[in-house]
Amino acid sequence: MSDNTPQHIRLDGIADYTAALDTLCDLAQHSLYLFDNDLDGSGFNAENRYEILRKLLLASPMSRLLVLVHDTRYLSTLCPRMMLLLHQFGSSMFIYQTPKNLRQITEPFAVADESHYVRRFHFDDPRGILAQHDPENARALKSRFMEMWASSHPGISSTRLGL
Repeated sequence: MSDNTPQHIRLDGIADYTAALDTLCDLAQHSLYLFDNDLDGSGFNAENRYEILRKLLLASPMSRLLVLVHDTRYLSTLCPRMMLLLHQFGSSMFIYQTPKNLRQITEPFAVADESHYVRRFHFDDPRGILAQHDPENARALKSRFMEMWASSHPGISSTRLGL
């Protein structure tokens, strides 16, 4: 089997999904696009995930981490590692919030480098798929992400304001 042969792995629960996100984040070489309701319960405050994402953002000034969520409260109040990354890499990482007209979209997904992705069927359903070396479907998901991104607005600022 070639290194670039498409591979699809079925995900049957939250533990599978979290492990798949770890794999996806680790596969990312220059870009990672994340869409979820709020990222709660998917491992984004874990130390190992923080290190993987930090490594991605340090790899190149062109590296990008784009996060799109319906609700930013979890990230801003209960996910200090993601906030630390946002403050450290404010020119490479962005967190946007969807407008109300996009809140009916309920299928979380993440895309790495237009080649790999993780996708679930619904926010409330932990089943899904981890796909590696599947550029056609990864590009389609990235295109969907960018359409939603274009309609969304910054949800959390990378600057710290204070008196």
